[in-house]
Amino acid sequence: MPFTALHPDLGRIDATLPDLGGGLTWSQIHKVRPRVPLACPECSGGLHPKVSRYGVRFFCHDPGRPPSCELSNESWEHHMLKLEMAAAIRAAGWYAALEVPAEDGSWRADVMASSVDGTQRMAWEAQLSPITLDDIAARTARYSDEGIRVCWASPHAQTPQWISTVPAVRVRPSEIREQSWIVDDGLAGFDFSAGRWMFREAPLPQFVRWALQGQIVPTLTLPRYRKVYRLADGKPRRFRRSQWWTSLQSADDQERHEAMRQRQEAAKAEREARQKEREEEAERRRLVTEEQERVRRAEESRIHWEKVRQRWAEDDARRAQEKAKEDARLAQEQAEQEEKQRQDAEMARAWWGRLSPPQRTELFAAVAEYAWRESNLRVEIPEKPLMSSQYAYGVVVYALGKQRPLYGVVMPCPGLVASSPDVVRLHVFARSSEEARELTAVLPEGRVTNLDLPEHEQLTMY
Repeated sequence: MPFTALHPDLGRIDATLPDLGGGLTWSQIHKVRPRVPLACPECSGGLHPKVSRYGVRFFCHDPGRPPSCELSNESWEHHMLKLEMAAAIRAAGWYAALEVPAEDGSWRADVMASSVDGTQRMAWEAQLSPITLDDIAARTARYSDEGIRVCWASPHAQTPQWISTVPAVRVRPSEIREQSWIVDDGLAGFDFSAGRWMFREAPLPQFVRWALQGQIVPTLTLPRYRKVYRLADGKPRRFRRSQWWTSLQSADDQERHEAMRQRQEAAKAEREARQKEREEEAERRRLVTEEQERVRRAEESRIHWEKVRQRWAEDDARRAQEKAKEDARLAQEQAEQEEKQRQDAEMARAWWGRLSPPQRTELFAAVAEYAWRESNLRVEIPEKPLMSSQYAYGVVVYALGKQRPLYGVVMPCPGLVASSPDVVRLHVFARSSEEARELTAVLPEGRVTNLDLPEHEQLTMY
């Protein structure tokens, strides 16, 4: 259902204009006979005038129209939005022409607004059907190439994705039939104090007048400000917008706020850099102090351990000296002991050398006889009697039996008794009165038994 048609004499006529744009009245073409031959600007098919039940004038295709005619395929809502935009343009004092094609056919504007002096044009597009971002951007670019501004409008409840791609708004009919449509998305103001964009709503005629007069312009949203908030169904929701229709003041406010923010961030970065520099300097000083402390402690430790090693060396030297002295003392004692043992052995040999072998045999036989007679004990007489240094080089005699108790010691050397304390507790046997006298002189009373053997054999030895 187009709003424009081609008159055979007047050319393009517009059903939305009082004089149809050609000095005609509606009654001159509506329901007249013979019928005025009208043609569709899009498909050249036949058209006839009609009026809707709401009093809207339009043209309707005759039967047999081409199915590809875009004007014929537009919905009633599409046509109503075009009417609203055309009315708003005219109310702003501009000319509005519907369904205006390019000379080369590269575009067709739903409504083309033209300034009174003819120097400015602005296309208004009602976009209801789905369209890709690339397609709508390309169509916008074609208008721009010819110096034509453009604004796209969507009446859908869901805001289209392309609202941030091209200059666009979302509109909705007023809840009151007689009132104008409302622009409720795509229009915004910048709140400088809050540093963000705020959604704005405006009646469509007011928005159109602002746009035509340049009071509002499409403005790209800087990345920092693309998140915006508004109530939707009573709940706060977040949206992203890359482009708005807004006033020159708001566009300038965004730039000023961004410049201020960048200055603040630069100042903050500078403060942080200075703070970081101070912290790094403090860290460097700390590391220097720490290194100095480490060096100081290392030096203290070196001095300490040097003193410790010196003490150890002194202790080792002292211990070595003491050990040398002790070794010398022990060697001296050993030598003295060996000398004493040699002298003792020499003295013992001299003592026992006073007896001839027969006298020694006689002596041990007398000891055995004495033990049997006096104690009823049999004693063990060694075949080769051995002198015991423990008992002053006397010969130890044991009683026969399992335990072999020590019975006595025979002929200990009197000169060695003093260095053999064990002798004083034993029964000592002397061969004759002379040996008994010498032993009695160095042993306790009652310890020496004189066997009183004769001396004659000893005398015969000389």
